[in-house]
Amino acid sequence: MASVSAAAVSGRGAGNLLQFLRLVGQLKRVPRTGWVYRNVERPESVSDHMYRMAVMALVTKDKHLNKDRCVHLALVHDMAECIVGDIAPADNIPKEEKHRREEEAMKQLTQLLPEDLRKELYELWEEYETQSSAEAKFVKQLDQCEMILQASEYEDLENRPGRLQDFYDSTAGKFSHPEIVQLVSELEAERNASIAAAPREPSS
Repeated sequence: MASVSAAAVSGRGAGNLLQFLRLVGQLKRVPRTGWVYRNVERPESVSDHMYRMAVMALVTKDKHLNKDRCVHLALVHDMAECIVGDIAPADNIPKEEKHRREEEAMKQLTQLLPEDLRKELYELWEEYETQSSAEAKFVKQLDQCEMILQASEYEDLENRPGRLQDFYDSTAGKFSHPEIVQLVSELEAERNASIAAAPREPSS
């Protein structure tokens, strides 16, 4: 009987894990709201954004950071959006309410996992939300750096240099990590050169 009982428990665990993976899979189909509001054609998904953030964390040279933790934070930080969607500043939802909705979603999501994993994922999300570690602060800067890199790529794809300037304005003064400052500086130099080289539109 014991083995049957263990198998039943194992089966429930597999069922819950499958449900968890299906929910997380929704992130492939949740478009990043900021791009939708700016009428970007074929906007990236939340999982697209988190994937490149995780790669950015993976290639950091900063020996003072726990690289594995940075990758984990990047993969978890927007996970709640598979349930609540991508709430953007333009939605005018107070930060406290956004946090409450995402906290509930993370509890619902992690409830499908074994206790140790439930605790690990929820604490990673909370660490990012509260910015309580050097790793969380670094990943927050990765989040904003990835966003303006994506904005630059959309401008290039549309051949409309400078169109998404407000995304750059929203990150002004928010970068302090030396690697990210260097990356942003290079990105802005390339982008400014593209803007300068673009033909002027005739004034009306």
